[in-house]
Amino acid sequence: MKPRQKPLGDKNMIGANITRIRRLNKMSQKDLATNMQLLGVDINLSSLSKLEGQSRIATDKELYAIAQIFNTTIDDLFRKL
Repeated sequence: MKPRQKPLGDKNMIGANITRIRRLNKMSQKDLATNMQLLGVDINLSSLSKLEGQSRIATDKELYAIAQIFNTTIDDLFRKL
């Protein structure tokens, strides 16, 4: 897993938490994107990377799917740990 080359952006508040939760669950970005697609979210690896890097806005549908995949709440995606 290569380190982030650019600093986090300011387009969303949850990107870093999604990365942390995804890594805690030993899931790759590809696996997360695939799971999101299975839930009806049209996302590719580039968009997911930008979401995690906080360089693009996260949609409500994406937040809902990510919370479902990790069996957590949307509120937990916003918590700073």
